[in-house]
Parts: sequence; structure tokens; C-alpha cells
Amino acid sequence: MRDSVLKVFIGYDPVESVAWHVMAHSILSRSSIPVALIPVNLKNLTGIYDRPRDAKQSNEFSFTRFLTPYLSDYTGYAVFFDCDMMLRTDIAEILQAVERDPGKAVYVVKHDYEPRDGVKYLNTVQYKYPRKNWSSVVLWDCAHPSNRVVTDTYVGDASAMQLHRFQWLDDSEIGELDVRWNWLVGEYLEPPADVRNVHWTVGGPYFEEYCNADFAEEWFAEHAKMTFCQQRPK
Repeated sequence: MRDSVLKVFIGYDPVESVAWHVMAHSILSRSSIPVALIPVNLKNLTGIYDRPRDAKQSNEFSFTRFLTPYLSDYTGYAVFFDCDMMLRTDIAEILQAVERDPGKAVYVVKHDYEPRDGVKYLNTVQYKYPRKNWSSVVLWDCAHPSNRVVTDTYVGDASAMQLHRFQWLDDSEIGELDVRWNWLVGEYLEPPADVRNVHWTVGGPYFEEYCNADFAEEWFAEHAKMTFCQQRPK
């Protein structure tokens, strides 16, 4: 695959399958550059990942997201997104972070918050821990030497803390994305008009109890575009 093609990995969980497809549509419909959309789906990782599910995992891709550089053969740039998101801008813009601050192994939104609620979608426990949600949007320099540590074996064996806190990296190797690239609905109030990526971390509009969340109308409009098919005139 050419370096000009941006690899975009999106976590997939069958309990919210619709979220993956709407997120994928929001990316491809706005992108000005070639993108390869890749689901991080457990069923596609036979022989690569066989780690038992941790009771604290809120979704199937809690750990497999860290396979991004391995699946990219440690070449080029790649982005990982959770599926409970919707892009509102051209994904090519995320690469501006590299231009501003080159040489980092990863670029993330460095959230510093505690969840407002103890429970989120499907009655899942909302755990509190340092660097929470840093790993929900990651721009990876897959060729960075420090990311060579992140092999399939490492992802299968490392602790949740080692992975989600990026402990294989020195803090100086962790670049920063603007918070608009990972806007946490229900956690952050008064969203600016130019939010680039909406993240329904507590629960997306496709769950009945969250159908009136911030940006829900935009999600339903994106869903309608994703399912559109032009018909023959009668």
C-alpha cells in the first residue's frame, strides 16, 4: 500500500455494529485523500490475537487497537478511532499535527478528567484511571522505532495500564492533538462549533437512552446518508 494512502483502523464491536458503519461513512465522505478503512474486529484476528477478554473491557477492541502498527507492518502513518464517533471534517487535517510537532511516536488528545457517571451504555461500568480515553483516537507513526515494541505478543501480554497509558514510550514521544479531535460528549460541555470528531464515550445516539445526546441530529443525518440508495425513477 502506498504511503499516500492513510490507513484508518476503527474498532468494531457487534453490540453496536451500526456505529462502525456510520463512523466509516463520516470519514470516507469527507476525505480529500485516499483512505483504507480497516475494522479492528476480533473475528478477523484469528492466529494474531487470542487474549482472553478482561472483565473490565467495555468493548471487544479495548486491547486490539494497539495492534495498529503491527498490522501496518511498521510503515507509514495510521489512525485508530473508537467506533462510537463521527468525523465532521476532512481526516487529512489530522496529519497537520505531525507538521507542527514532527518526530513523535503517537499523537493523542491528552484528556485530564474524571467521568461524570459510574455507568455507561449497556450498564457497563465506567472506570476511572489516568490517561483515560487517550487511546480512543491515536495518530500513529508506525515506523517510529519505539513502536517496534508493540508486537502481537506484546499486545497479548501487556497489562491494560501499560497499553492504555502508552508506557512503552517516553512521555516526550507522545505528541498532542487538539481536544476537538476527541470531543467527549457527556463529559465536556458547551462544544465549540468546529468540533472535528464527536465521541459518544458514554453512549451513542443509536442507544435509545442517549438518542438526544449532543450532536445526535447530526449522527442520524449521517446514518441516513450511509444507508442511502438512489432508486430508478418511476
